[in-house]
Amino acid sequence: MSYSNNLHMIKRIAAELPAGQKLVVIYNPRTLAAAYDLRAFGLKTIPLRMSVSFLFHRIPQLMTARLIFCDNYYALLAGLIRPKDKTKIIQLWHADGTIKCFGWEDPGQRQNSWFKRRRHQLVYDKFDDYVVASQAMGDVFQRSFKQSASKMQYLGTPRSDRLFSDNWLQTVRQRVLTAAPELKDKRVILYAPTYRSAEHVNPPVGTIEALAADPNAIVAVKLYQEVNREKLEMEQFKHANVKIYDEFTTTDLMTLADTLVTDYSSFIFDFSLMPQARSAIFFMYDLKHYEQQPGVQKGFEKWLPTTPVRTVADLKQAVLADQPVDFAAFNDQWNTYNDGKAYKRVIDKYVIGRENAAEDYDE
Repeated sequence: MSYSNNLHMIKRIAAELPAGQKLVVIYNPRTLAAAYDLRAFGLKTIPLRMSVSFLFHRIPQLMTARLIFCDNYYALLAGLIRPKDKTKIIQLWHADGTIKCFGWEDPGQRQNSWFKRRRHQLVYDKFDDYVVASQAMGDVFQRSFKQSASKMQYLGTPRSDRLFSDNWLQTVRQRVLTAAPELKDKRVILYAPTYRSAEHVNPPVGTIEALAADPNAIVAVKLYQEVNREKLEMEQFKHANVKIYDEFTTTDLMTLADTLVTDYSSFIFDFSLMPQARSAIFFMYDLKHYEQQPGVQKGFEKWLPTTPVRTVADLKQAVLADQPVDFAAFNDQWNTYNDGKAYKRVIDKYVIGRENAAEDYDE
C-alpha cells in the first residue's frame, strides 16, 4: 500500500475472505495513518522496508500468497518467484487516468541503465491483471508497460467508489469545515499542482495573486508532501485569502472545492466525479518542459474538459470568469466503468472467484 485511497476495499476484502484465509497489509511508511486505521480494524500491517531482514522474512510470505493487490510499482516484485497457477498479482494503480507519461512512454526511461530498464519490465510483467476504469487507461498501460490487452480488466477502480457516496462526501466535508470554518459559504478554489523537482517547485511570479483574483473566494493550496519546503518561496503564499492546508488530503479539500486549479495532476479524474465540482483550470505554464520530462499524453488537449492556460494573465482571467465546465465527455472517456460499485466487482472476481463479475456493470 503506497496510497491511502483503498481503505474501504481493504476492509471489505477482510470481511469477505473465506474461512482460514487472512489479509496482511504491507504499507509504505508515508501511509502510516492509514496503516493505523487498518490496524484498529483488526488487520495485520507491516511497514515496507528495503532491508535484508524485511526481504528475508516477507518474500517467502509473498511467494505463498493467493492474491497480491498492488497500487503502485514495487521493485521487490522483479525477483519474485511464485507459482502462477496459485498466486495472482493484481495492479489496482493509484489513479483513474493520466495526463503525464510514465513507464516506457517517459523519455527519461531511455537514460536508465539496461539493468534498471530490465528490472522495470520484470515488475510490469509480474502483474497478471490491471484493474482499470476505462479503455483509455487500459490503452495507456498497454503502451506504457508493454502489456497485452488481455490483462486489462474493465471493472472500475475501487478507490473511486467513495466519490459516489453522499454519506462519505458529507462526512469528509463536515470534518474539514470543523477544522477550517473559513471555507464555509465561500467559493473554494483548490490549487493542487503536481510534483516538481526542487529547481522547478516555485510557480511563476504573480500566480498566487492571480488565483486570489476573486475577492469572494478562498484559495486552498495543497502541495505534495515530497515538496522541498526549503526551496519553496513561502513569501509568495502570504495573502489574506490564500492558505496552505497540510492537515488535509487533496481529496478532502476536493469535496469542498468549486474550482480545481491544477496542471498535469491525476486528481482531475477524481474531481470530475464530485457533485459540487463546477470548474477546472489547467495552468500549464511549463508545458514545453513537461513535454520533455516526463512527457505528456499525445493529444491530451483534445480530451481535457477545458483548454489549458499558459500565462499568469490568462490564469487570472479564467479565475474571474468562473465558467462552469461540462465534465460529461471527459468522464465518459476516463471514468467509464466507475459507478460506485467497483469494489464489489473486484472482490467478486478475485476474492470470491466469480468470473463474470464484469457483467455486473450497469451502463
